[in-house]
Amino acid sequence: MTDRALRQVLVLIIATLIGLGCVAVYSATAIMAHETYGSSLHFVMTHLLAIVIGLGLSLAVLAIPYPLLRGSAKWLLLVSVVLLVLVSIFGPEVGGARRWFRLWHVSVQPSEFAQLALVIYLADFLARKQAVVEQFRAGFLPPVLATGVTAGLVLLQPDLGTAIVMGAVAMLLLMMAKARRRHVGLLMVLGAVALAVLIGAEGYRRRRMLAFLNPWQDPAGVGFQILQSYLAFANGGLTGVGIGASMQKLFYLPGAHTDFIFSIVAEELGLIGTTAVLALFALFVGCGIRMAFNVEDPFNKYLICGCVGLVGLDAIINVAVVTGLLPTKGLPMPLVSYGGTAMVSNLLACALILHASRRPPEVVPLPDLSRPHVQP
Repeated sequence: MTDRALRQVLVLIIATLIGLGCVAVYSATAIMAHETYGSSLHFVMTHLLAIVIGLGLSLAVLAIPYPLLRGSAKWLLLVSVVLLVLVSIFGPEVGGARRWFRLWHVSVQPSEFAQLALVIYLADFLARKQAVVEQFRAGFLPPVLATGVTAGLVLLQPDLGTAIVMGAVAMLLLMMAKARRRHVGLLMVLGAVALAVLIGAEGYRRRRMLAFLNPWQDPAGVGFQILQSYLAFANGGLTGVGIGASMQKLFYLPGAHTDFIFSIVAEELGLIGTTAVLALFALFVGCGIRMAFNVEDPFNKYLICGCVGLVGLDAIINVAVVTGLLPTKGLPMPLVSYGGTAMVSNLLACALILHASRRPPEVVPLPDLSRPHVQP
C-alpha cells in the first residue's frame, strides 16, 4: 500500500470513529441534556464544536513547515511545563483536582497538550542523539528527566492515568531508539515501584484498587460504576438493544458520555459494535506503524510512533477499564468520548501523524555527468 493510500485509510478511520462518537454522545446525553439544560442537543453541539476547533487547528498543523515544527520542540515543552505549573496553582479545584483553566464557558486541560509537546520533544531529541542514546548521561537521562518533570506536574493535579500514558510512550520511544536494555529495565522497575507507592499513598486510589479486585464488595459505593458497566455489556449481548435504547444511560452509569462511552456502545450495538470499534483502533495503530516504517527521517519516525502510542494506549486503557481489566482511570476513549480538550488533542495527534508521514526523504543531488569534470 502506498503512503498516500495509507493516509487515506487513516483519514477514513478517524472520520468513522468521530462519526460513531457523535452518535454515541448524542444517544448517551440526549435525555440528561434535556432534563438539565432544556435541550437534548446541548452536549452533542459542544462535542461538534470541539471537533470543528480540532479540525481547524489540525489544518494549521499540516501547514507548518518541517523545520519550524522540529525547531519548536523545546519551546513547546517549556510552554507546556509552565502551563502545568500555573494550572496547579491557579486552576479551579473540581472534585479535589486542579486540571483545567476556565476561560469564560470553556475548560482547557493543559495536560492533554503537554502529552503532544513531550512527544515532539522526545522525537527531536532522540533523532539528534541517536549516536549517544546508549550512553546514560548524554542520551538516556535527558529524555527521562523531561518525561519525569512533565509527568510529575501532571501527577500533582492529580492525574495518574495521563502520567502513566506519558511514561509508557516515552519508554516506547526509548526502546525504538535502541537505548540499553539495562537502562530501560531499571526504569521499568523504578516506574513499577513508584506506581505502587502512588496507589498506596492515596485513599481513593486504594479504594479503586479494591473495587477492581472485588467490585461486589461495595456495589453501592466504589464498585457501582464498574458493575453498571458490566450490566451494559450484558444487556447488549451480540447485536445490542438498538441505538438510543440504552437503559444504563438513564442516570445509572456515571460518565456514560465520557470515560464509559464504550459501555453504551456495547449496550446499544452489542458485541458486533464493540468489535467494530476495536477493529478500527487496531487498523489505526497498524496504519501508523506502517507509516513509521515507510519514512526515513528519524524525527518523523519517532513522531509518528509517539502520536500513535498516545492514541492507541488511551484506547487500550479505556477499554480495559470499562471491561474491568484495569482499575478505574479518568481516560476517555480517543476520538469517541465527549470532551473538548481531549478531542482537540486527539485530532492534533492525528494531524502530526499525517504531517510526518508525508515528509519525503531528503534527496542528495547527483553530479552532472554530462559536463566534463575539471580539476581546480
